Amino acid sequence: MIIREAKIEDIKQIQVVRNSVKENTLSDPRLVTDKDCEDFIITRGKGWVCEINNELVGFSIVDMNDNNIWALFLKPEFEKRGIGKQLHDIMLDWYFEQTKVSVWLGTSPKTRAELFYRKMGWTEIGKHGKGEIKFEMTYEAWMK
Repeated sequence: MIIREAKIEDIKQIQVVRNSVKENTLSDPRLVTDKDCEDFIITRGKGWVCEINNELVGFSIVDMNDNNIWALFLKPEFEKRGIGKQLHDIMLDWYFEQTKVSVWLGTSPKTRAELFYRKMGWTEIGKHGKGEIKFEMTYEAWMK
């Protein structure tokens, strides 16, 4: 397993992973374009990917402009292997090296993602978008 920074060349496979998920699915896959991905991994923030046997199986992207976790997704068949935690941790370590501003994310309720973020120490702070739970991670909580 290799975890590395995302590159523009990874975007097609990032899209494959994003559209393979069974929870937190996009209502319309055209809502997240290749250009959006490029913007988030090059201009707005940074991304990481996980490769196993030259196959991209997961990715995470943080948005420094909005202090937001833009994405953390795995192909379903690669869940429950610790990959999500590794992508999460490298992303938050990098984020909090850049700033001490709290970071937030939104995820659908009653999903494995909700349980994952609670287990990782995120605090529920309200609602976001169309009924999503809004979570926050502070610098202080992450550095514990």
